Amino acid sequence: MNLVTASPTWLIVLLGLALAAAAIEDAVRLRISNITCAIVLVLGLVAMGLHGLSLSLWQNVAVCLGILIVGLPAFAAGWLGGGDVKLLAALGLWLTFKEAATLIAAVFMVGGVLALMFLAVRLFRRDKSKSRQIPYGLAIVFGALVTFGFQIHERNVARFPWDPYFTPHSA
Repeated sequence: MNLVTASPTWLIVLLGLALAAAAIEDAVRLRISNITCAIVLVLGLVAMGLHGLSLSLWQNVAVCLGILIVGLPAFAAGWLGGGDVKLLAALGLWLTFKEAATLIAAVFMVGGVLALMFLAVRLFRRDKSKSRQIPYGLAIVFGALVTFGFQIHERNVARFPWDPYFTPHSA
């Protein structure tokens, strides 16, 4: 079940604030705290609870666990930070397989642009430091915002009378 489109606005606002905190933390400290990741996870569980914890949520749990299973070796190899993996897995709890694929694609695209920007800045400054760290949490947050933004837009467009599929009884 797509929890983003089915959740109340107040819950999505809280999710947005938690994602903003993750982006700020990663940009400033190159770390995403466990508390921030836990907030995203708990908000996902609240969204699930609001929808009655139905069996249709199995995909959401599978996405979360799948990201953890793939993310742990990426963390062990030094490709991703632990906070990045935990944040991405917590976000996976909000999505089905289809939406998770969109999220991963958006994160990779934003991450590629972010990496190119960091390389350009390092070359422009002629930075001699050996630091190769990039706050990839920024890519995760912006990829999530792009993915969620499209989903929320679709939800809002479908509620207006100028939508060809609008019926007074749809919600």
